[in-house]
Amino acid sequence: MDAVQAVRDVPETKSALLAGEVSLAQAAAIASAPGHERELLALARSKSLGPVKDAARRHRLAAIDPEQLHDHQVDAQYVRTWKTELGNIAFQGELPPEVVVPFVARLDAETDRCWRAAGRAARHRTREWHAARAFARLVSGTGGGKATAADVVIVCDINAYRRGRAELGEPCHIVGAGPIPVAVAQELARDAFLKAVLHDGVNIHTVAHFGRHRPAALRTALELGAPPAFEGVTCTDCGRRYHLEWDHIHPCANGGVTSYANVKPRCPPCHDAKTERDRQAGLLRGRPKERAP
Repeated sequence: MDAVQAVRDVPETKSALLAGEVSLAQAAAIASAPGHERELLALARSKSLGPVKDAARRHRLAAIDPEQLHDHQVDAQYVRTWKTELGNIAFQGELPPEVVVPFVARLDAETDRCWRAAGRAARHRTREWHAARAFARLVSGTGGGKATAADVVIVCDINAYRRGRAELGEPCHIVGAGPIPVAVAQELARDAFLKAVLHDGVNIHTVAHFGRHRPAALRTALELGAPPAFEGVTCTDCGRRYHLEWDHIHPCANGGVTSYANVKPRCPPCHDAKTERDRQAGLLRGRPKERAP
């Protein structure tokens, strides 16, 4: 009922909802950021619910002063635990992004290691099951090395960084999370590996490399996402944010290069589907790669 009430304030979305062009959940997400209705409605017509909710959240957070937003995030943090009927211990929590994002990156990498180590014997298990094992290994200190990517990537305009606060049009946010105060970025940068990316607000200068290997400069450009927002990457087809693979639009097997323009992020299922399309089009050689369900 709340969603139906909210949709009344976004007439174009209401019409699209009644016509069956968007779902009620997508319409509710659009209504949460009414000032960006047309942008979000166009996104909803071509993408699933996840990307629409992410974009709406990004607009809502951008409208809040970063200092106030961070204060609200700190005030909202909590962790609680309880015992389930099986005797397991369940837990739930909420923490500021600068605390959780690096842990999620390590958890994702450790989950992949658990999956590979299990082999065929445990391929009937879900990713969530392997993530639980990975979580236990990280907490106990028995997990493997860190992910190859940075634990947390912050985009901060150099002028804002020097000034100590961001002005309109000067980004300061954690990739994949949201805006943070410049003071938090400065604190996190005390023990960090810094990178400089030059862009004109539209394009990053092209970096090309023949072969499948992605040089460090190209990885940086790819993982930041599109300029000037630099909000990280999502699956090109379905909008998934985590556990992505890098796919060559024009396959290497058919002469494609590893360049900024020719490499796009895709989740494993979408990557497999695109690879099969390439194979059927005669752009690949060899047998299909076996993938667990």
